[in-house]
Amino acid sequence: MKKEYDFSNGERGKFFRPDVVLDLPVYLDADVREYLTARAKAKGIEVNDLVNELLKRDIAIIETAR
Repeated sequence: MKKEYDFSNGERGKFFRPDVVLDLPVYLDADVREYLTARAKAKGIEVNDLVNELLKRDIAIIETAR
């Protein structure tokens, strides 16, 4: 690395996009991933769809219990 960098011609916010949605990675334990993959395959859907379905059910249960 250089000892010093010249940012005098830099443009603040040049790459900022307020409407960008980032998809964050979710890391599952191997046994959980294998189980969910098998369940998704049996249902004929993607693992992402299955995980979202399960989480939405959990959220509904939590909200009902409040």
